[in-house]
Amino acid sequence: MNPVVAFDIGKVLLDFDYGILIAKLAPRTQWDKGALDAYLNQSPLLAEYESGRLTSSEFFTRIQSETKFTGTESEFAALFKNIFTPIEAVINMHRQLVESGVPTYTFSNTNEMAVRHISRSYEFWPRFTGHILSHEVKSLKPDAGIYESLEAASGREGESIIYLDDRPENIEAGLARGWRACCHQDVSKTRGFLEVQGVLT
Repeated sequence: MNPVVAFDIGKVLLDFDYGILIAKLAPRTQWDKGALDAYLNQSPLLAEYESGRLTSSEFFTRIQSETKFTGTESEFAALFKNIFTPIEAVINMHRQLVESGVPTYTFSNTNEMAVRHISRSYEFWPRFTGHILSHEVKSLKPDAGIYESLEAASGREGESIIYLDDRPENIEAGLARGWRACCHQDVSKTRGFLEVQGVLT
């Protein structure tokens, strides 16, 4: 059976910087940037949102209530738009895979606001065969549920899944399922990995 290739989104297809969001958010709340950073990155709130336990409206309501953000939900969602930077070399690798007939999937811990922006803004999105997104399948990497969702959607398992992610704990969970996995840190090494797997020339 031909393999599929699964791509994490953040730090693989798109770089991102929550510091940009925090810097724009802070002047419209009662908190400084340090408090907001801890709130978003060290509290369970973002994980609750990315795991689908909170809707976008519930996530916004919590933030508005707790930080006293003065804007609307649509204004808050717009702040997500400028935190992403395309990693063109990886996007080009994905294009090559698609052109050669390899099925590909996004496989990401992410949220509805971010995906709404990404899906409308980047040409790579519709090229994917499918999308396995934590907030939709209600499971966060490295928990087993999201890995099972990719296996079910792709009809593949074990060595028939090739997986790229920047987080070692997520890669380890894939390797434990028999997937062929690469911890993405360097574009040339990732390209070399895909060439060795026989899906990229």
